[in-house]
Amino acid sequence: MDPWHADVGHTLPTLVQAFIFIAIVNVDVWTLTLMIAAAVAGSWLGAGIVSGWPRRNIQVGMGLALLVAATLFLLQIFGIAPGGGDALALTGTKLAVGLVVNFVLGALMELGVGLYGPCLILIALLGMNPQAAFPIMMGSCAFLMPIGSLKFIRRERYSLRASLGLGIGGVPAVLIAALIVKSLPLYYLRWLVVVVVLYAAVSMLRSAATESGRAANAPAS
Repeated sequence: MDPWHADVGHTLPTLVQAFIFIAIVNVDVWTLTLMIAAAVAGSWLGAGIVSGWPRRNIQVGMGLALLVAATLFLLQIFGIAPGGGDALALTGTKLAVGLVVNFVLGALMELGVGLYGPCLILIALLGMNPQAAFPIMMGSCAFLMPIGSLKFIRRERYSLRASLGLGIGGVPAVLIAALIVKSLPLYYLRWLVVVVVLYAAVSMLRSAATESGRAANAPAS
């Protein structure tokens, strides 16, 4: 499916899931607001900076970084490395790091690099309760995706039928996911973070390999 169909179709479920998780998950209001604002600012101010960067290199770099981060988080789960925690707020240096990274992730969204996986592991590594990542990452995307979707709608670069299907099917799926995440014990939620991040890392590396193969097979001009 073309990416613009997904952007338009997933806008409504993303908005719904953001409001649901903000309502049901406890997280510091200032941390939530500032992290979302950083991602939006990255999308608006940083997109012009990253637009000229090679997408494949970013995918490879992000994929490898996520693999390292998932390994570090696994070491924390097993108690081999220090870290972990169940904080609901970020302050001081940790808040500054979170804002800078979420700014960059917001900018990379404009290149098609997903925010969910990196933001999820970021929140976990900063010592927050992994549940707190859901309103932060979904709130970030909820404010980013409508802007991108409007561009595709104005250019008529989307399928109404496909977008409606994604939107209608996505809303009940979001409700089910919210109930699962809310009821999961912290131990299993941390393992869910590892699975999601590893999936995101592998997806990025596979996408980079696919683009590299296409470039290698492209006829010389």
